Amino acid sequence: MPDQNVPDLTAQAYLYGFPLVFNLDSIERLLHEGIGDIPATPFNDFSHARTLAGATATFVSVNNDTVYSIALIDLSVGPITFHVPDAGHRYYVMQFIDAWTDNFAYVGTRATGNRAGDYLLVPPGWTGTAPDDTTVIHFPTVVGVIAGRWACAGTDDLPAVHALQDALTLTPADRGAQPTGLPSPDPAVAPDLMFLEKVRVWSQAFPPAKRDLALQESFAPIGLTTAGTSPYPSLDPDRASALRAGLGEGQEELSNATKSGAGAAENGWQLTLHLFDYNIDFFEVGTLDDENFKITDPDQRIIARAVAAKAGLWGNHAYEAAYAMIYTDSTGQQLTGTNTYTLRLDPTPPVSAFWSVTMYSTPDFYLCANPIDRYSIGDRTPGLVYDDNGALTITISHAEPTDPKARANWLPAPEGDFRPCMRMYEPQPSVLDQTYILPPITRT
Repeated sequence: MPDQNVPDLTAQAYLYGFPLVFNLDSIERLLHEGIGDIPATPFNDFSHARTLAGATATFVSVNNDTVYSIALIDLSVGPITFHVPDAGHRYYVMQFIDAWTDNFAYVGTRATGNRAGDYLLVPPGWTGTAPDDTTVIHFPTVVGVIAGRWACAGTDDLPAVHALQDALTLTPADRGAQPTGLPSPDPAVAPDLMFLEKVRVWSQAFPPAKRDLALQESFAPIGLTTAGTSPYPSLDPDRASALRAGLGEGQEELSNATKSGAGAAENGWQLTLHLFDYNIDFFEVGTLDDENFKITDPDQRIIARAVAAKAGLWGNHAYEAAYAMIYTDSTGQQLTGTNTYTLRLDPTPPVSAFWSVTMYSTPDFYLCANPIDRYSIGDRTPGLVYDDNGALTITISHAEPTDPKARANWLPAPEGDFRPCMRMYEPQPSVLDQTYILPPITRT
C-alpha cells in the first residue's frame, strides 16, 4: 500500500481499536493499581468501593449515585458460578461487558429481580450443561468485566450495601486453574505506536464479533493482523511517520465525535439514548434483542462504540440507565465555572428508580473537587428546596451561592470548562421515546 494511504487506514483502525485498548488498559489498571476507591483486584474476584465516588476517583464519567462492585473475569479457567444475594427493595445492577465493551448481559432489579440467584459464566464455544436453577451467561470474549452498582442513600446506608457486596461470590469449577490474563504487547515498540501494538495483540487474543472480522482484516496493510513477532519495532522512518499521522487523525476524529455526540441534541443536551446500542450480536439474560436498541449502520456503530468508551466507559443501555450530557448553555456557549447557571426541572425526570445530575470537568470527565463534597444532585439528595408544584431549580457555579435556596440546590462546578451528565435509572417510556424534554442550562 502506498504510504499516502496509510494515514487514512490508520485513522480508521484507531476508531475501530480504541474501545478494546481503552477497556483493557482500564482492566490492567484495576488489576495492578486500582481505580479511585476501588482497590486493585485479581481476575475472578470482586473489588468493592466502600464509599460513594468522590474527587479521587480518576475514572471517566464515574457516577456518584451508587457504590461500585467490580469483577474482572477471565474464563480461561473454565466456567465460573456467580452468586448474587437477595437485595430486598434496593435498586442494583450487575452489568456484563466483553473485551470490546459490548454490554451483553444484565442481572439486577430491572433484568432479573431482586431475589438471590446463581449464574454460570462460560467462555466462547462452551457446550456443557448447567445445574438446575442456574442461568447460563455466555461471554463473547474470554476476558470481560462485571460492573455492579448498588443504590446508596448516603453514609448511613453504607453498612447495608457492604453486606450485599460481601455476599457476592465467584466460584470457578476448577478451583486450581490459573487465569491466563492479558497477553503483553512488545515493549520494544515506540510509546507513540504502542496503541497499534495493543490492538494487534489484543484483537487476536479476543476476537471481535464475526461481523467485524472483515473490517479487522482490512487493517492487514498496517500490520494489525500480523501474528507472532510485532512489525512495529523495525519500521522505516517514513512508514512510522505515516502511522503516527494516522493515529493523530484518528484521535482528532474521536475527539470531535465525542463533543458533537452520537445522538440527537435537545436544548443542548446530547441524548445518548442509543450510544451503547453498538452490540447487535450478543444477547444474554437481561438484554433486549430489540431493533429500537441496535445501531445497524456499520460506520455509525464503530464511531458510537469509540465515543461511548471515551466518554462513558462501562455505561449501560438506555433501558437500564439513560444518559444525557451537555457542554453548552442555552446560547450555545461552552459551560464554564466563571459563570453562574440554572437548570430548572419542571417536571423532574420520570423514572422508576432514581435520577441525578453529576458534574464533570473536561476533557478528562472526572468528578470535580469542591468545598461541600457534592458531586451530583438528584431526587435522593437531602435538603433540596422544591417549588410548590414540585419543580426544582438547580444552581450551577464555581462560586458558592449566597441565596439560601440557591445554596441548598447548588451543584458545584470547577473553575474551568465542565460537562454535566444527567442519569435516569430505569427511565420511564416518556424518556426513551423523547416525549419528556430536558430543559436548557441557562446563564444568569
